[in-house]
Amino acid sequence: RLPKPKRSGASKAKPKPSSLFPSSFPSPPPLPLDFKHPAHPSGPYSPSHTQSAPRTHAAPMETAAAVSVPRSACRAALPFPAPLKLQGRVALPRRALPGAPRQRLVARCAAADDSAAAAELPIEKRFAAFPTVMDINQIREILPHRFPFLLVDRVIEYKAGEYAVAIKNVTINDNFFPGHFPERPIMPGVLMVEAMAQVGGIVMLQPEVGGSQDNFFFAGVDKVRFRKPVIAGDTLVMRMTLTKYQKKFGLAKMEGKAYVGGDVVCEGEFLLISATG
Repeated sequence: RLPKPKRSGASKAKPKPSSLFPSSFPSPPPLPLDFKHPAHPSGPYSPSHTQSAPRTHAAPMETAAAVSVPRSACRAALPFPAPLKLQGRVALPRRALPGAPRQRLVARCAAADDSAAAAELPIEKRFAAFPTVMDINQIREILPHRFPFLLVDRVIEYKAGEYAVAIKNVTINDNFFPGHFPERPIMPGVLMVEAMAQVGGIVMLQPEVGGSQDNFFFAGVDKVRFRKPVIAGDTLVMRMTLTKYQKKFGLAKMEGKAYVGGDVVCEGEFLLISATG
């Protein structure tokens, strides 16, 4: 068997395309022979430019592929274009830009877009209404109270035998405002307590907990505190939570809080008792 012919030294020393470029950025595609550098319109591969500026322009690709050239000389002779300048800043490659600042920039732009959209939306469309779990007709079927002492307008959240959240829309047309007080209308604290007790009655006067409209009464309150006054135009949001129920004795202990605009205006502990227990 005849030995294979040895390759010439020039072909062994052929540099790899990937070794001609630094590892900090990807290798660009090969430049065409008619490439013209912006600084040298006559062409970077003319003999005059090749000899006068060895660190800026390279020899033709056909010659470089057949001649052994040191790696440092290849790096210095590559014809990279000058970095673009935008508003006094150098435009770096995309891989050189750190990821975190770009993400923060996108987040700030998104937040700015959301705020701009919210500003364009009319104020009457920015706030959603309270949901309706029980309307006034369903409340009237549960509570025995009627005008002017029915102080619950809507139930917005409810879980049988555990808690209920309801609202009372306070208006200047309520019959207690002319006398409390004529110069400064404020909702009486005892009526806030009564409204919260009615919400507690909605929790207890349900078939799920063995109650009815005839057997639960408001028995007492403890640790009642009034934090802020409630005036006409406010929406009183009341939450009543059942904490202890002794069915044998017909006693139900509840905790209640009333809010206006997210601030607590009244809180306390309530006791309901069953007449038949």
